[in-house]
Amino acid sequence: MGTTTSEAAQPAKVKDGPGAPPPRAGRDESRRRKRSMGVQNAAGWLFSAPFLVLFTVFMAFPILATLLMSFTDFGLRNVTRPWEANFIGFENYVELFGDEKFLKSLFNTAYFVVVGVPLTIALGLVVAVLLNNGIDRARTFFRVGFYAPVVTTIVAVAVVWRFVLDPSDGLVAGLFSEVGLTAPDFLGSEALAMPSMIAMAVWRNVGTVMVLFIAGLQAIPTEVREAARLDGVGVWQEFRGITVPLLRPTLLYATVITTIGYLNVFEEPFVMTQGGPSDSTLTVSLNMYREGFNFFHMGYASAMAYVLFVVIMGITVLQLRLLKDNTK
Repeated sequence: MGTTTSEAAQPAKVKDGPGAPPPRAGRDESRRRKRSMGVQNAAGWLFSAPFLVLFTVFMAFPILATLLMSFTDFGLRNVTRPWEANFIGFENYVELFGDEKFLKSLFNTAYFVVVGVPLTIALGLVVAVLLNNGIDRARTFFRVGFYAPVVTTIVAVAVVWRFVLDPSDGLVAGLFSEVGLTAPDFLGSEALAMPSMIAMAVWRNVGTVMVLFIAGLQAIPTEVREAARLDGVGVWQEFRGITVPLLRPTLLYATVITTIGYLNVFEEPFVMTQGGPSDSTLTVSLNMYREGFNFFHMGYASAMAYVLFVVIMGITVLQLRLLKDNTK
């Protein structure tokens, strides 16, 4: 039988299925999207190129070069002929852990961190709580006052503190003389030199921690505090049970960046004590500087730098795991 009129009038059906070719409009749209993504990627690389070049030249290359130097006896003679440096493997690293001066600097750095970080975090938290809740008048003045040492160059701060702690003409010596006492030599005493530097570091860095905690406190919903007060919760209970738990992400960040900064402590002993007396304030960074730029044992100093890097990485990972578990 022949085809009916209605069947003949229907348009031919396009073959569907996985084997069917995509419509031309779909292919054109796909090409336009690929072309657009290519242009965007090219623009992204173009805008990133200045940073990538600077990072490669001034960061990535020196880091890799230092790693290679740590396995050599690179010294002053190799500055103009680096290819003549002798590869000595892990000898620098083995020698480090038999070096009493390095072990002493490692202990001093640990002392600075273990005492200084908790004091900085605790004092910064107390100041932040007072400025956020307890002080109504001149709040901006106090915030600026506590933060001013942060934006002041560390060398200027260290010089001022060195004058303040001077046992003969310093401000502290004048206060002692007013009550008929003789001021101790804070920076000349093996027992007092490191605590004096820790006090200066805490005073200078508490402003940074304060700002972080103020931001964290202002992010806590006021409804939570109001509900707790309606339930009769006291000030200390509110601080311990509400404020501190909700500040744990901020506490994590503040602890990590403060610890990293204190592990790299250099300017304070360099300006105030030069590592003395009797290496009681010699830190790893200062020891590294001496070995590299005073004695030109650059391969040995490079190994010291990577030991410090591994210590920083290990402590940071440990802090992230311990404190991050408590933030969940």
